[in-house]
Amino acid sequence: MTRQVPFTIRLKDRTSAGSEVDGVQLRIDPGSQGTGLVLTDEKKEISENGTAITVRRGLLSIELQHRGAQIQTCMRQRAGYRHRRRSANCRYRAPRAKNRARPDEWLPPSLRHRVDTISSVATRLCRYAPVTEIHLEHTTFDTHSMGADTPLHGPEYAQGTLAGTTARAHLRARWNDACAYCGATGVPLNIEHVRPRRRLGSSRIANLVIACAPCNRAKGSRSVESFLADRPDLLARILGQTRAPLRDAAAMNAIQGRLGTALEALAKPVHAWSGHLTKANRDAMGLPKTHTVDALSIGLLDHEGGEAITRVPDRVLIMKAAGRGSYARTTPDRYGFPRLRRSRTKQHFGYVTGDLVRADVPVGRWAGTWTGRVAVRANGQHAVTTPAGRFDVRHRYLRLLQRGDGYGYATRPEASPTTRKNS
Repeated sequence: MTRQVPFTIRLKDRTSAGSEVDGVQLRIDPGSQGTGLVLTDEKKEISENGTAITVRRGLLSIELQHRGAQIQTCMRQRAGYRHRRRSANCRYRAPRAKNRARPDEWLPPSLRHRVDTISSVATRLCRYAPVTEIHLEHTTFDTHSMGADTPLHGPEYAQGTLAGTTARAHLRARWNDACAYCGATGVPLNIEHVRPRRRLGSSRIANLVIACAPCNRAKGSRSVESFLADRPDLLARILGQTRAPLRDAAAMNAIQGRLGTALEALAKPVHAWSGHLTKANRDAMGLPKTHTVDALSIGLLDHEGGEAITRVPDRVLIMKAAGRGSYARTTPDRYGFPRLRRSRTKQHFGYVTGDLVRADVPVGRWAGTWTGRVAVRANGQHAVTTPAGRFDVRHRYLRLLQRGDGYGYATRPEASPTTRKNS
């Protein structure tokens, strides 16, 4: 069985010893939500003034979409289940966090996922194409200056917003000892998250206000936009104090070193370049900003000498990390207790959840031929998800196209023209 997406063409009428294959470069623009990977080659051409110049051509563009936020949400949910069981004194088990030794190279699962998926796709590309070197954008974000929205120098780094005070005292002074939502004074005030922690809100001082107990309960886990929809002036004032979340910047700072180490294991030369150089190359070529275009612009490019990017792939392969199922043995209820036991058998009637299949439905509303991902059931009545919707079909009407590999595939057009000049 051959692969449907992505696929390669294997030439069997020649040997590697009898073939001359020019090497290509793999350029990677890592990101917190998505990563751009581009295969490029560099050719020598004669410019209009008769000098030899090097031009860069994009051969294949891939946008890898991570699922770090989904992993983090699942981990927070599991932690919430355990915390409730302990706090409610149900099936009490002492916390084991202090008894678990973590190695120095340990990363949280949501961050480890980013490193593993990028290195996995890079390994696959090195197997498919004659990659001779890897170019990686390596950028460190100054989260302290980003949080202050201004450059910081000298002792300003040691004196943040809460220097010489506490979070509660700072918030009381900012809101004049009154509830930020209703203005009540002389009542107990709680520290309230503008963007709830359930919605991945941080505990930065910019995301905190003080609120009375009734307002705190009324808002709950709702967004501040819906809670203050009828008070736009107050909503604008509260949103004026908030800052852009630094979650993505912190994630990139944490994985940069580990990603470089993982790529070095591919036994290819790894070259690290700054994001400032990538931006300069992209602006000089007049290209829009996307992950794949940024990856294409990584590395040295002598604009004044005539070097240029002459080809931008017109289609981008989107690889969305979908996971390989769940390791949980039970399905919990709303309180975190086991509700039903999950089957340990993953394959039913020759199919596994996530496989790419073709369904030939003979009758009914979904009569016709459909291609999509299957979710298996033990009774043989599988569910197939297609762009048009989801429907149930018997296993005998299915045909396996490709085993699930943990990714979903799609394509999109690139935001730039295919060829900027003749190549």
